[in-house]
Amino acid sequence: MRRPFLLVLLALAAALPGTEARAAGKTRPPAPVVVATAETRDVPRTARTVGTVLASATVQVKSLVEGRVLAAFFTEGQMVQADAPLFRIDPAPFQADLDQAEAMLARDQAQLQRARLDLVRQRDLSGRGVASAQKFEQAQADAKALAATVAADAAAVANAKLKLGYTDIRSPISGKTGPILVHPGNIVKANADGALVTVSAIEPVRVAVTLPQQSLPLLQARLRESGTDLVIAVPGDDRPPITGHVDFVAATVDPLSGTIEVRATVANADHRLVPGQFVTAALVLEVLKGSVAVPFEAINNGQDGAYVYVVDAENKAQAKPVTVLYSDAGVAALAPGSVAPGETVVVDGQLRLAPGVAVAVVKGAAQR
Repeated sequence: MRRPFLLVLLALAAALPGTEARAAGKTRPPAPVVVATAETRDVPRTARTVGTVLASATVQVKSLVEGRVLAAFFTEGQMVQADAPLFRIDPAPFQADLDQAEAMLARDQAQLQRARLDLVRQRDLSGRGVASAQKFEQAQADAKALAATVAADAAAVANAKLKLGYTDIRSPISGKTGPILVHPGNIVKANADGALVTVSAIEPVRVAVTLPQQSLPLLQARLRESGTDLVIAVPGDDRPPITGHVDFVAATVDPLSGTIEVRATVANADHRLVPGQFVTAALVLEVLKGSVAVPFEAINNGQDGAYVYVVDAENKAQAKPVTVLYSDAGVAALAPGSVAPGETVVVDGQLRLAPGVAVAVVKGAAQR
């Protein structure tokens, strides 16, 4: 009963399309792949992280004298130059103190002049024996005392002038003003805790990033050799990235996070960067010179490690084990001896491949 059934199955199988071709050992067509050429190039080892924009200088402007604020000479958020007027404190009390000090100085100068004339007379009389030595000594002491008084008066005048000058409050740096914290009409105290306004220097600015401590040896070597730059991109800004030169590495590693702070100075002439802003930053730590580079898509991972498919002279795929030194931005730098420069590697279509499988190149990958 089973023999007729088996014969029917064999007849149906023989009737299926392609059965005869497979029986004849027909080979499969070449696998379509996308390829690229391994090349020798310098591959930068880049650290990518998030940075914070910092003002290069921030000054809290305070009053050095007590008095009533008469006027503010700027608008909030305005760019001001160093020594530009910001506020005026009522100068009337300080002008009165200066006038008083100058009057006292004039009075004591007149008395000093009289005392010096008297000293000259007493010296002459004492020399001729007409006046006693005691009177000469008294005149000498009076002249010295008045000279000291005049010096004290001159110091009082200078101090009064200084305080009067403090009533015109000027910007200590060039930068951007913040909000006015004490408006005209209010009374301020000398060196009060609160500031009148804050001025932040934003030309240039500093961009601070933190790197893992493992990157420190590479960074130090790079700084010793040629220095390095921080390439900064602003999220949501389509304009080209901004470059700043790294000029500060912190003296200590943060023991809690195991990171070290690095800062770069950026000219920021167009004011694209604002203190407190978060940016993305890239920092070249090392350049792998003369490396064999392939597109990162060419790297495959197997049980024995990384490998690539290389297309040989017969258009067949051959697997080659590789050691990836570094990969970033779609490029992988390989250790010497893995793949030779100029060899063709497969970057797409690897799932259809096995060692010895024929390939058909669809197109070449764009070089980066």
